[in-house]
Amino acid sequence: MRVATSNSLSGVNVLVTRPQHQCAVLANRIREEGGNPVLFPVLTITDVDNTDKLVDLVKRLHEFDWSFFVSPNAVHKAMQFIAKYGDFPAHLNVAVVGKGSADALKQYGIDKVFSPTEQFDSEALLKLPVLQNMAGQRVVIFRGVGGRPLLGDTLIQRGAALDYAECYQRKKPEADVNSLLAAWSRGEIHAVIITSSEGLHNLFDILGKLGQQLLKSTPIFTSYERIVQAAGDLGLEKIIKTTLAGDEGLLDSLQTYFGKVLVKQ
Repeated sequence: MRVATSNSLSGVNVLVTRPQHQCAVLANRIREEGGNPVLFPVLTITDVDNTDKLVDLVKRLHEFDWSFFVSPNAVHKAMQFIAKYGDFPAHLNVAVVGKGSADALKQYGIDKVFSPTEQFDSEALLKLPVLQNMAGQRVVIFRGVGGRPLLGDTLIQRGAALDYAECYQRKKPEADVNSLLAAWSRGEIHAVIITSSEGLHNLFDILGKLGQQLLKSTPIFTSYERIVQAAGDLGLEKIIKTTLAGDEGLLDSLQTYFGKVLVKQ
């Protein structure tokens, strides 16, 4: 359900920490609601240094029964290679962790996916009945370099034969934080959106001691329980987990938190 333009975030400055190439849609939605997105990417997404294994797996994609995509980045990077070196087999089952990955796959004509309906993480995905018995199933997981092992390890325990297709890598960007800290110290940052645990830790490191104190007292909005736990471990005091998926959930939570009236259509 789309939230109609209503200036419901008027006067609210929202720190958006997504990678540069992924922040435009959310930033525009915040502007539509009268808010001001402050773009401060805390992750940089780059190609892997050696693509030999990835290319080999893409060329053999027809041998697999299941493909898993752990993020929109995994979708876009993998599809670049699939378009260049192979095709997407019609028989291949597709599973994703969250709505963002499902939406990204739709851009490539892939509409039928298995995904959780709430929580949107590997733990929730692994609860799906179709994934309980994976005996004899050939599985490929498209992910970033050094991603979480939980999904793959659990599928192996359930009988799957697994290959990882690492198709991108994440890095902490070099960032000039002085102007951000100055604005934050003046009370001009009212909310922070966090969409990955690694991004949260990068932000915490980049901000330094002064920024960490400011972060601890600023509302943090996220869709993921794992980030809620990580934020709590860092001592952050105001953590708001969305009840809806994707950008709609983030917007809904922002609007609700700041006490505005929602106008929906």
